[in-house]
Amino acid sequence: MQDLAWWQRAVVYQVYPRSFQDTNGDGVGDLPGVVRRLDYLADLGVDAIWLSPFYPSPQEDFGYDVSDYCDVDPLFGTLADFDRLLTEAHARGLRVIIDLVPNHTSDRHPWFLESRSSRTNPKRDWYVWRDPSPDGGPPNNWRSVFGGSAWTFDPSTGQYYLHHFLPQQPDLNYRNPEVLEAMLEVMRFWLRRGVDGFRVDVLPMLVEDAYFRDEPENPRWRQGMPEYDRLLHIYTVDQPETHAVARRMRQVLEEFSAPGRERVMIGETYLPFDRLVRYYGTPEAPEAHLPFNFHLIEDDEGHPVPWDPDAVRRIVEAYEAALPPWGWPNWVLGNHDRPRIASRVGAPQTRVAAMLLLTLRGVPTWYYGDEIGMENGPIPPEECRDPAGRRQPEIPWACRDPERTPMQWDDSPYAGFSTVEPWLPVNPDYPHRNVRRQQGDPRSLLNLVRTLLRLRRDSAALTGGGYATAPAPNGVYAYTRSSPDERLLVALNFTAMPQLLEASGDVLVSTHLDRTGAERSPIALRPDEGVLLRLP
Repeated sequence: MQDLAWWQRAVVYQVYPRSFQDTNGDGVGDLPGVVRRLDYLADLGVDAIWLSPFYPSPQEDFGYDVSDYCDVDPLFGTLADFDRLLTEAHARGLRVIIDLVPNHTSDRHPWFLESRSSRTNPKRDWYVWRDPSPDGGPPNNWRSVFGGSAWTFDPSTGQYYLHHFLPQQPDLNYRNPEVLEAMLEVMRFWLRRGVDGFRVDVLPMLVEDAYFRDEPENPRWRQGMPEYDRLLHIYTVDQPETHAVARRMRQVLEEFSAPGRERVMIGETYLPFDRLVRYYGTPEAPEAHLPFNFHLIEDDEGHPVPWDPDAVRRIVEAYEAALPPWGWPNWVLGNHDRPRIASRVGAPQTRVAAMLLLTLRGVPTWYYGDEIGMENGPIPPEECRDPAGRRQPEIPWACRDPERTPMQWDDSPYAGFSTVEPWLPVNPDYPHRNVRRQQGDPRSLLNLVRTLLRLRRDSAALTGGGYATAPAPNGVYAYTRSSPDERLLVALNFTAMPQLLEASGDVLVSTHLDRTGAERSPIALRPDEGVLLRLP
């Protein structure tokens, strides 16, 4: 364990600041709210917090439309508040990772205001501009992730600009070296302040095809699928030149790294394994420390992964096989863009999912509120605030509001998140599903997560040991985690039926939190139960 960098041992906790804790009574979470809850996070046992965007922004996409990369939006506080958050987090042994949104800016960013002012402006080439097609329409058939064309016409200069998301989020042009240098300076600004790393938004989308070729139709597209999926994105995602950009970003992180004070780069990479692992780079030319692995959430075509032991086992084995020797694994079960894990697998299996995430090899990323089993909030379609949902009303699950509802701290009005009506409604289940209630219940999901995090931190096998699939009956997924001095077995019952497992050992924890100690083969797994055993 001593040979591992801090980020290899870490559990990362994602904070969506808008929804974590409001301190000034405006119904929106803020940075002082994160500070207020640092003791909770430290007590929970996580090692790093990842903050979703808090930069100045018109909030068209809730902060992913940045108008100033080097400040804090007044909605969330001030730079002084951020500095205090860093200081207080570090004092508790918590690292701080922030979102970097390099693919696009807000259309109100000074760079874009200059770029669109005239075709001869020095910053014109900082964004992707193209002449209309011969019929006057968009330059090609590229589509926006949020629906519609990826091109918007600018009448004042007679050209179209590219935006892979909202029209208010114009894409930067990374074929212009000045753009990359400017973004690297943004990174240095925050690294000088003391941040411990970046989660790089939509890393594989930073560079587009130089010839702007039409993308081919997706033969598997069907009615009811998002419009974006009608095309195969061979010219707008994962272009070879993107890796050079990732290497330069990693070099900046290395400028500020030292033993025990390494700065980490996490890439948002929704890609098949064979392409995802390329974002590790090589030992001689490293890229991301952790290209995010979302394969427990969705498959290569964006479909939800079935919560089935054989399907999960195949994913784990395929990932382990695809990793290069220098690549450290990571796992994700939830984030601000995908339905909550409790709503995907059901309440009984949420405990099994927690044990899975916190015992697989590599770095787990935990989404706020999943430790109490928060579920998708009921947001009627007509009340959706998320631009992705508003632009695609025909896709019921396109709205991301349900997984972004306020953190449920207690049973007081507005769940202890705010003293006024929040920006999104609190899930109505908050009176019985909240932190305070679960803190007082020794067998709660919250206390299971705390127990697993403590065991993980104290175990060389869980923190840095090897992985191997173990024999198990139908309906059960089992695997070992091993170090030179310790061998553990994880057995997860994905069914609502009892199962018998041929194994003996000391039960360190059950997801039911009601059994420990030596057990002889066969071990009886109860419905929806996971156990962690120390093998003889």
